[in-house]
Amino acid sequence: MGLTLFVATLVLTLGVQMWLRSTYGRWERVPNASGLTGADTARAILRANGLHDVKVEAVPGQLSDHYDPRTRTVRLSEAHFRVPSVAGAAVAAHEVGHALQHAQAYAPLQWRSSLVPVAQIGQSFGPWIVIGGFLLGVAGMVEIGIALFAAAVLFQLVTLPVEFDASRRAIAQMERLGLATRADVGGSRAVLNAAAMTYVAAAAASVAYLLHYVLMFMGNRD
Repeated sequence: MGLTLFVATLVLTLGVQMWLRSTYGRWERVPNASGLTGADTARAILRANGLHDVKVEAVPGQLSDHYDPRTRTVRLSEAHFRVPSVAGAAVAAHEVGHALQHAQAYAPLQWRSSLVPVAQIGQSFGPWIVIGGFLLGVAGMVEIGIALFAAAVLFQLVTLPVEFDASRRAIAQMERLGLATRADVGGSRAVLNAAAMTYVAAAAASVAYLLHYVLMFMGNRD
């Protein structure tokens, strides 16, 4: 079962990544009708929503875009920051969606933030503690590993509504402010949907592994 699960999750992950690369690659090469760069798009949405204290900065790397709630900063990869493409504007609007969530105290975002410390530990060490517990025959160690990994899985599940809501806000803002034509909105939605599916695939794989660990533990107890 372990090998089958590994192969299935690998195929799912690779398939989703290929879909994202294909969709993103297509719309990255299409200039948006407004001529706005990602930075322009982000600043326009922030101004329209009164978020004048949220900064927009460029960061190195590809698809390194993110919103930092600690410093209230939208960080965009160089290409998105400077180039007026459909994909770049969509990603920028999505990251501003997180800034809007933060400003409005969106509950799932707050839950996700509170889970970060234990989720990082669970993701990094949980599976190894589980494996170590099985090898050493220490049930308590397995239980600790499962609990830690479960926290990481919960983080990924909470991330799903956060990401989907940010994309919904992004599309709504671009339409409301006239930042994108109907064709550009269609391309933006395609890019954001493909990106969202990477989170879905990751969460599905993690849930599958968690159930696998639990079933192994229950089987060993019997």
